[in-house]
Amino acid sequence: MVQKNNLNNYAIVICGPTGSGKSDLAIKLAQILNTEIISADSIAIYKELNIGTAKPTKAEQALVKHHLIDCVEPSDSFTVSDYENMASSVVKKLFDENKVPIICGGTGFYIKSLLYDLSYGNCGKNDAVRQKYQEILDNYGAEYLYEILTELDPETAKKLHPNDTMRVIRALEIFETSGVKKSSIIDDNKPKFKFFAFSYDYERSVLYDRINRRVDKMFEIGLLDEVKGLIKGGLTLENQSMQGIGYKEFFEFNDIDSNLQEIKENIKQNSRRYAKRQITFFKKLENLTYLTDFDTESAIKSVFKVINNGDN
Repeated sequence: MVQKNNLNNYAIVICGPTGSGKSDLAIKLAQILNTEIISADSIAIYKELNIGTAKPTKAEQALVKHHLIDCVEPSDSFTVSDYENMASSVVKKLFDENKVPIICGGTGFYIKSLLYDLSYGNCGKNDAVRQKYQEILDNYGAEYLYEILTELDPETAKKLHPNDTMRVIRALEIFETSGVKKSSIIDDNKPKFKFFAFSYDYERSVLYDRINRRVDKMFEIGLLDEVKGLIKGGLTLENQSMQGIGYKEFFEFNDIDSNLQEIKENIKQNSRRYAKRQITFFKKLENLTYLTDFDTESAIKSVFKVINNGDN
């Protein structure tokens, strides 16, 4: 069993590619540690998107309290900055209650924003420049704003999500105010708090098979009806929520029913490609331990062994 004094003021991060079994592990750990889970999934934040997100079921959420799930209307936008603000307050609350926050998800930008205190340069703020780019955002949208940054500072743009408009504007502000690209400024990447991080390390072929089977199951339990209901409710590809894998593919065809098999295959392919990007992203995460015992009980023993040994 874990020595709880080794977890004082620590968080546990369960991260990695889609379909790897993160949620099951996080729920079991949270039950053992009598704590709560902070989701780090950029689509699970939306209400009504249940099947395509592989969101924890109501029964699972009844076992352990989950935060940052079902907190945004599907017609609304939600930025990385919004996530950081909301999730950080939960981390503080759990620390105040002497609980261990368990951060679980595969959205790397969310996890990075929560774990690290990114300075984004020491350039002072310029309200006039910020207002200029805020007006561009209001008038033309996040993608247009992001394209401006891509032209001026492509390296920084690669590290930011287009919807992380606060940091996009900050990078543009730094460049316009100082003439220095944000990418040439070295951030300290100082962690806000101590953490242990874990990720399952499947053979690629095994992971891809898990992903394919999970997509098949999504269709079996009603993904088609879920998406049709969302579309009937007025959602389009213009909505941020519909741009996630498992939803956007339905908008590629005018006749969904006649192209259902192709939609399914596209979801599988996009999910596998996303998993590959996630693996690359999380390789750079410090204190990350790869788990090679794939059943939940064995994985938990490995997690506790790392924590008890203080191997971070």
